[in-house]
Amino acid sequence: MNLVADTRANRIIFLCINIFFVFVLALIDWKTGYEVQFFVFYFIPIFITAWFCGNSPSIMISTLSAIGWFAADIESGHEYLNFALLYWNTLIRLISFLIVGVAISKIKSLLDKERKITSELQKTISEVKTLRGLIPICCSCKKIRNDKGYWQQMESYISTHTDALFSHGYCSECAKKAFKESGIELGDGEIAEIENESLSKLKMASPATNKNSEDRRQ
Repeated sequence: MNLVADTRANRIIFLCINIFFVFVLALIDWKTGYEVQFFVFYFIPIFITAWFCGNSPSIMISTLSAIGWFAADIESGHEYLNFALLYWNTLIRLISFLIVGVAISKIKSLLDKERKITSELQKTISEVKTLRGLIPICCSCKKIRNDKGYWQQMESYISTHTDALFSHGYCSECAKKAFKESGIELGDGEIAEIENESLSKLKMASPATNKNSEDRRQ
């Protein structure tokens, strides 16, 4: 909340400074006379406002700059054969100011969005754990030797080095074999039904599993 308030306060300060800047430019423009083309300097406060304050304030500063140039041109004694040319020149400068202001604010907005996406991507990448290199594994019991030289269950090792969690069950062949050893004869359809039921229970338990995984990472 304080950060948002500070940012808003900074924008107001920048805006007030640039309003004063436009006033000073218009005063200098009037003093130097219409023979000296001074309007290019009006782009400075427009650029600063668009970059630090956004689109709407840049439109306001662009409009004030056009009004400032208009007033300076009149007060400097510039005479036109057709007074409509004064309004035309003011309109051209206003359009130029608006194009620059809107373009700069759009570029700044895109850059901020890109920085945010890049930051989120880097944060996501930093949270990803991967296994690399040669992993020694027992060809019989499938235990893995960890960095300290101890043999560790494969599930435990992978869970330690990644964010993966394991759920144990039987494949179709092992399930049929286990039931047969227990004296229970089941057909393929019954085995498939048991597998589907186990899978459904696993999906229901997955939210709690994901929460435990996040707690473990923290």
